[in-house]
Amino acid sequence: LIHYTDSVWSVAFSPDGRYIVSDSSDKTIQLWDAWTGGQVGNPLQGHTDSVWSVSFSPDGRYIVHIVSGSRDKTIQLWDAQTGGQVGNPLQGHTDSVNSVAFSPDGRHIVSGSHDKTIQLWDAQTGGQVGNPLQGHTDSVPSVSFSPDGRHIVSASWDNTIQLWDSQTGGQMGNPLQGHTGPVQSVSFSPDGRHIVSCSHNHIIRVWDAQ
Repeated sequence: LIHYTDSVWSVAFSPDGRYIVSDSSDKTIQLWDAWTGGQVGNPLQGHTDSVWSVSFSPDGRYIVHIVSGSRDKTIQLWDAQTGGQVGNPLQGHTDSVNSVAFSPDGRHIVSGSHDKTIQLWDAQTGGQVGNPLQGHTDSVPSVSFSPDGRHIVSASWDNTIQLWDSQTGGQMGNPLQGHTGPVQSVSFSPDGRHIVSCSHNHIIRVWDAQ
């Protein structure tokens, strides 16, 4: 699938598998037909800097995308059917937004930022839910909800992984340590029992989430 004039950073399938969404350093987002490979509509435009992360909501109705780089620092909701922006940009981070994910029930969004924090958002109102989750000492490039939505896992360039209670915002136990380089990506297993992470030190690790 060729369209962009700059690097592509993130891609995701829609829940029904019919569409793909992608983002780019050219500040745009594009929908694609997964069966034909053709573009669906015009590029979604509105961000003023590179877009680092995109994700469909569980019901496929919304696309969330995040822009990175200190010039923007926002999250924007888009209507996947019309390509229009839904509400105003979500603002609260003080540096690049690196990663975004919907909760399994679609009611909340979690974001990780270069400002070293994690933020929960109400997907319907766009409002911040609670205070930023603080504990990392470097950029947070990846965040993810557990399959049951009760926990959040974050990866950081401080070489650690942290589990959080999505209801209270509290840290769950001590940071998971084992990587000797910045942790770039993290994800739960489908049953929620394990976490997988990868880092700049060329290592992939699997952790017991319990």
